Amino acid sequence: MNIVVFGAGGRAGRQAVAEAQRRGHRVTAVVRDPAAHGGGPAGVRTVAGDVTDPLSVARTAAGHDAAINAAVDLSAAPAEFFTASSRALITGLAQAGVGRLVAVGLASVMPGPSGTLLMDEPGYPNEYRSFYLGHAAGLEELRTSGLNWAYVAPAGDFDHDGARTGRYRITGHGDPADRISYADFAIALLDEAETPRHHRAAVCVREG
Repeated sequence: MNIVVFGAGGRAGRQAVAEAQRRGHRVTAVVRDPAAHGGGPAGVRTVAGDVTDPLSVARTAAGHDAAINAAVDLSAAPAEFFTASSRALITGLAQAGVGRLVAVGLASVMPGPSGTLLMDEPGYPNEYRSFYLGHAAGLEELRTSGLNWAYVAPAGDFDHDGARTGRYRITGHGDPADRISYADFAIALLDEAETPRHHRAAVCVREG
């Protein structure tokens, strides 16, 4: 496949690129400044792009079969960034003829054990609530679109030092105690890009 990865310079994005390469796909890595990433990994086409600009999305996504979005801009207001990026992806991918988007999600905006959003569960840390709400706003933009998307979130958090096990499990809700390595999370992303199981749906994944 030809796969374009937005936000390819971050931890989730880098692992998605590596997993796509491992499977033999042709990968375009989209970052804000390729020079800041040393030109990107060998064998990968690394290009400059703006995930909040539909024209940039359409240009960089043209000729690809699927897109993965792992982009984040911590310098921007979360609600503005995540809504703008979702809208740009909806418009730009349609213009480019890309029929599948797999988006990196956030556990906080997924249902918790009681069924309410995890960020609203008693005792859940909310010092980054504006970030959670920004993610939720971006997800809502996807839900109101006609795009074929999957929103894949870690069920709890990432195990930042975790190794690749080659396994993961899809869960029905988030759990703050759950963990998954970035490498195993990338497996879930690529599985959804290659052989979509979830259409216009948000799911949680944890170590399997």
